[in-house]
Amino acid sequence: MATKKVKQKLLIVESPAKAGTIQKYLGKNYKVVASMGHVIDLPKSTLGVDVDNGFKPRYITIRGKGDLLTSLKKEAKKADAVLLATDPDREGEAISWHLAHALKIDPESNCRVTFNEITKNAVKEAIKKPRPIDMNLVNAQQARRVLDRIVGYKISPILWEKVKRGLSAGRVQSVATRLICDREEEILNFVPEEYHTIDVKLKDRKSKKTFSAHYYGEGDSETKLTCYAEAQTVVDDIKDSEFIVLSTKESEKKRNPQPPFTTSTLQQDASRKYSYQASRTMQIAQTLYEGVRLGGKLGTIGLITYMRTDSLRISEDALAEANAFLTEEYGEENVRTRQFKAKKNAQDAHEAIRPTSINIRPADVKDKLTNEQYKLYKLIWERFAASQMAAARYRLTSAELEANGRRFRANGAEVVFKGYMNVYVESTDEKETKGKVLPVLEKGDALICTDIDSRQHFTQPPPRFSDATLIRELEEKGIGRPSTYAPTITTIVSRGYVQRSKKQLIPTELGNVTTDIMKSNFKDIVDADFTAKMESGLDDVESGDEDWIVLLEGFYPDFEENLERARKNIEKIEIKDKVSDVPCDKCGRMMVYKLSRFGRFLACPGYPECRNTKAIRVGTGVKCPQCDGEILIKHSKKGKTYYGCEHWPKCDFMAWDTPVKDEVCPECGGLLMRKNGRGAKIYCYNEKCSYERAVEKDDKHEED
Repeated sequence: MATKKVKQKLLIVESPAKAGTIQKYLGKNYKVVASMGHVIDLPKSTLGVDVDNGFKPRYITIRGKGDLLTSLKKEAKKADAVLLATDPDREGEAISWHLAHALKIDPESNCRVTFNEITKNAVKEAIKKPRPIDMNLVNAQQARRVLDRIVGYKISPILWEKVKRGLSAGRVQSVATRLICDREEEILNFVPEEYHTIDVKLKDRKSKKTFSAHYYGEGDSETKLTCYAEAQTVVDDIKDSEFIVLSTKESEKKRNPQPPFTTSTLQQDASRKYSYQASRTMQIAQTLYEGVRLGGKLGTIGLITYMRTDSLRISEDALAEANAFLTEEYGEENVRTRQFKAKKNAQDAHEAIRPTSINIRPADVKDKLTNEQYKLYKLIWERFAASQMAAARYRLTSAELEANGRRFRANGAEVVFKGYMNVYVESTDEKETKGKVLPVLEKGDALICTDIDSRQHFTQPPPRFSDATLIRELEEKGIGRPSTYAPTITTIVSRGYVQRSKKQLIPTELGNVTTDIMKSNFKDIVDADFTAKMESGLDDVESGDEDWIVLLEGFYPDFEENLERARKNIEKIEIKDKVSDVPCDKCGRMMVYKLSRFGRFLACPGYPECRNTKAIRVGTGVKCPQCDGEILIKHSKKGKTYYGCEHWPKCDFMAWDTPVKDEVCPECGGLLMRKNGRGAKIYCYNEKCSYERAVEKDDKHEED
């Protein structure tokens, strides 16, 4: 009797890491392969959009993906069924649509599979419920792609001709650059105003406790002190005076926890707490989503849900699991199950970012994760756990005091019920959780003043944007979507419109010049409200309320008029390259700074006669332990900082840890290195020497 042939299914995902994780869940009846992202896209060499015939895009196989596509076709022919399981968003839907056409799969058949988390149950449940490809999602992606292509490929040649070759304009990147340039202009034009504050330290005679109070004004009206003379008059009036308690007040305040993370809030918090750039946060989150090998019963599992989302929704299963776990861990009184309301424009297809199982505690998997993975997973886990806990309660106390007619106020706060703070303390809570408790005061009490602190201040300009604050601004203004925040910042920095100084984003001359041109000639493209309106239009395409061709037809005529006007009106602007102090070793000219997609470098200004280039040398002032050359700061292709000898490749010294300057090993006189992150320490580079010590506050180190 012939054995029944087992049906073989092909499942296509985007990344090899995800493919490996899912293959373990589905077993031998499935073959899971990766498309490595997009396989088909618009051509790079031409516009690839027929603007005169309904904005029809011309798609081609991406260069270098031909062999991969051929391999996918072969696998599809061998399979009894093909399922497309690319990421659950617009971009993923478009990849599946392109694959369906390339592999001759009917897009209207049940070929599309999506899952919000990569766990065995989630994947197996998704496989049981395939659906047709959602053309509304595909068309929203097509509209964005075509819109961005038209803006970029039509404006960029004008910038090349009028300003500098190699420049580019982008629909979202141009607005982000403008925000940074406008903020810099605010800072430059800011006029500081002087003001003074007076704080006093007071001692309660009964309890002997001391506390602080700040100057408020005269009577019930607040008075601002605008100069030294005004402040000194107050100081003279209260000097040697008793402070009398006029009134006291006590109240209780509740503070609810923040919702679980969305893409933007995760990027903001990781930036504030760990100084991670947005792109770095997303790279780490991607590895947590695609699967981590934990071993034991858990095997390989995705630790977090899909990380590109602006939804705050939480599945009922996750809520029930959290409730049970937190009740057992912290007691029923500390738990409160909640759903959070998302912002108006949020896409609710996904959940918020949360752990796939709250039962997998960060401490339990710490030894299976890299330091970065652990920190980000802990942040996500704690934020989600806290979101399902009871509000914290504070006892607030205040007292109004008077000395010689001058009014002062003192405030105290004390946490009386921690609630969610048992798990996670937000940055906004930190001051209050430290507690500033006032002694028990009664009306008429006389207090002793032990110190008067009068200080001069000046109002400060608005701060420059960081990754975190720019992302918040983009989100609040409705510019871009979760998948675009990190790439937008990466693009404007790599193109030289913006530079980083520590955490700050500062516009370059090139960024300012380009923004001025865009404001004068393409005001809609760099207008935040217009860009937000376009984003809303793309959302309407996704929901089926707008036709994507109609959306583009509404945009293009005015844009084309602006293009023609710009070609005629923009005068040529020359931005000179900054000259370095490094002479060209081939022709003697002083080399200039240039920018490529790999970063800044030195080039001879005599190009094309002289084509000499050099990497920019950044020294550490530390001698190489192998050859006495200088150790230089270098960067890998992925942008990670490392340290190498100036005589490379003759000398092969290389280290990821930081060389310590102006100090040698006290035991052997060798090079000291500093290891950062988990297990931070100072240690001797000499393998024969065992010297090491913990990192102290006095150990100087500049974060890269």
